[in-house]
Amino acid sequence: MSTVDAVTDQAMVVLQDRPLVRLSAWLAEAAADCAGSGRTLQLVTPLTSRLSPPLRTLAAGPGAQWVVRDGDGYYEGLTGRPLKWSGAMFSPVPEARDYAPGFVTRPTAPIGSQLTLVYRLRHPAGGDLAGPVGRLLQLVTGKEPTGFGPAEPLADPWHGDRLTAYALARTAARIIVAGDGPRAAQAICDFTVTGGAAAEVTTVTVGYAPEDPPPLRHLPSLVGALAADQPVASLFVQLTPGRADLTTEPRWTGAPAPVALAVAGTVTGPDGIPGRQVGPPRAPMTLFPLGDGRSADGWQRHSLLMRHLQPA
Repeated sequence: MSTVDAVTDQAMVVLQDRPLVRLSAWLAEAAADCAGSGRTLQLVTPLTSRLSPPLRTLAAGPGAQWVVRDGDGYYEGLTGRPLKWSGAMFSPVPEARDYAPGFVTRPTAPIGSQLTLVYRLRHPAGGDLAGPVGRLLQLVTGKEPTGFGPAEPLADPWHGDRLTAYALARTAARIIVAGDGPRAAQAICDFTVTGGAAAEVTTVTVGYAPEDPPPLRHLPSLVGALAADQPVASLFVQLTPGRADLTTEPRWTGAPAPVALAVAGTVTGPDGIPGRQVGPPRAPMTLFPLGDGRSADGWQRHSLLMRHLQPA
């Protein structure tokens, strides 16, 4: 059960001592309280705990932090940076020059790949907000989503009209959508609603075991199929080493690397980064390959492409 261990002017410290920590309704409410008061939510777990994808996303943001207890010491679970209690919050150890020892220990499960697809689009007033995420999850899993909700466990079975109504009833909403199929899959949708129209940024992640590599060769057809149903402004694809179940251990497993970026329209890329048109003529997209998702060189191509596209 969640408990508040300390509340100061700077932080709310919450203790969790369980193997898998999820974004419960209680934790979501605590995060909202911290955002309203200007505090940082500091979630403290033992080295043996893992975070669910939505809670990891929260901990990676500006208003929350994962603090890992390892013996008599503490460190930041997503970066390995050593921490200490300052009297007001857990803060970096100024003299630390290396990762905390626990962060560089061997992961407890095999490390495969997590395929991440981030798309951005704007829905007109009266639009189907659930359509794109439902379609993309269906494309990558072969099945419709199973449920949605703002916290875990997800409260509602999948109904696109209910997701749309939930998001439109708020000026901003973060909604978790669970995928189905043989591989772990989940989406985190962020909606900003203005005058009935909605801007959407959604991250879909699918887990693959070491012996089950992601089918990157199918990306052009996947992007084309998504664009045929709902024009999107952009779709960014990357690979991250990680557990196939999508949970995160407080250990180093490897850095993400880009695979591709697709943007709306027929666009010419910079020298050395040719684009490929995908999607229907009425809603074309240009797909730019950036790398194999394993080499850091892809980030240089990503940076060059973004500078080239920025004026547009």
